[in-house]
Amino acid sequence: MSINRRQFLNSSMAMAVGSTLTPFPLSNAQTQGVNPAPGMPEPSIVPTNGINMAVYEQGSGPAVIFCHGFPELAFSWRDQLRAISDAGYHAIAPDQRGYGMTGGPQDPMQYDIGIFCDDLIGMMDAKDIDQAVFVGHDWGGAVVWAMAMLHPDRCLGIIGLNTSASRPANLPPADDVQQNDIIMTPNYYVLTFLPPGQAEAVIEVDVRKSFDFFLSRGGIWDAETFRSLPEDSAERQMNLLAMVQREDPPGDPFLPDEVMQYFVDTYESTGFTGGLNWYRAIPRMGPIMAKAATRIEVPSLYIGAENDVILPPSSANGMEDFISDLEKYTVMDSGHWTQQEKPDEVNRVIIEWLNRKIG
Repeated sequence: MSINRRQFLNSSMAMAVGSTLTPFPLSNAQTQGVNPAPGMPEPSIVPTNGINMAVYEQGSGPAVIFCHGFPELAFSWRDQLRAISDAGYHAIAPDQRGYGMTGGPQDPMQYDIGIFCDDLIGMMDAKDIDQAVFVGHDWGGAVVWAMAMLHPDRCLGIIGLNTSASRPANLPPADDVQQNDIIMTPNYYVLTFLPPGQAEAVIEVDVRKSFDFFLSRGGIWDAETFRSLPEDSAERQMNLLAMVQREDPPGDPFLPDEVMQYFVDTYESTGFTGGLNWYRAIPRMGPIMAKAATRIEVPSLYIGAENDVILPPSSANGMEDFISDLEKYTVMDSGHWTQQEKPDEVNRVIIEWLNRKIG
C-alpha cells in the first residue's frame, strides 16, 4: 500500500534518530588523490566553515552559484558553467561538503542543511560576494531553497532544478499535490542509506557499475516505465541497493565515457560516505527549517523534468502559496539528471530567466 512520501519519511526518520546516526569515519576520503575536473577552470581551494572547499568559477558579472546533488560533483555543472559565464555572469560551482576535492568531516551530524548554507556563505565572504543567484539540483536544490528561507539577504534569486521548495509547516497541505508513484517501504533508498556503512558496502564494490546505474536513463528513471512495474518490485519501492547488486541493473548510461570516468575515478578515491552523510543528517533538517522564514520573496524559478520519478514536476504544486515571484518550466523527455541530459535547454531557460530577472 502506498502512503504519503513525506509522512512516511518523517515517521521513519524519527525512529532513526539516536540509533543509526552515529559518527562514522569517511571511507577512503583522501582528497589528495582527486584530480581537478577535466575541461573546467582550475579550482581554487577556499577555507570556509571548517572545510577547504574546491571552487570552480569563470566569467564576471552577477554571481550564479551552482550546487550539485548525490552522487555528483561540481563537474555535473560543466555545461552550465561555460554557458552562463558566456552570457555575462560569474558562474561558480563548488564540490560541496563531503564531495570530490572538498572532502569533509567524519561526523554525519556535520552535514545538516544549516551547515551547507553556512559553507556557501563562508565561500562567498572569502570571494567578497555579497549576493548571488543560487541554482541547485537534487540535494543542491534543497540547499538553495533553504538559502532563500534562512539567508534571504544573500540571495538575488533561486533556481531549483528538479527539486521543489518544501512547503512551510504553517501552511495547510496544497490542494493539488499528486500521490508519488513510489511505494513506500523500509527498503526505500533514503532509509537504506541511513545505517553507517550499509550503502557503502554495496555501491563501493564496483563504482563503475554503480554509476552506470545511477547516471542513466530509462528503467526507474522513466516515469511511464516506472508506473508499469509491479508494486512489490525493487523498482517501485525505489530500493536502489537491491537494484545496483543485479548483474544487469536497470537503465541506460547516457554520458560520454570520458565524463563518466571522471565520476568513477573521483569516487574510487573518496568513497561515497561524504555524500551519504547528507542523508544521515536529515533528521536535523526539520528543527532548523522550523526557525526559517515561511515565505520566499526573491525571484524564483522551478525547472522540473517530465520523467523524473524521485522528484516529479507535481511535487512543485502549491509552491505559489509561499513564493511571491515564481516561474515554472518543465523539460520534456528528461529524467532526474536534467542538466546533464538536456544541457542546452536547461542553459537556455536559465539564461533567459537571469536576463529578465537579474541582468
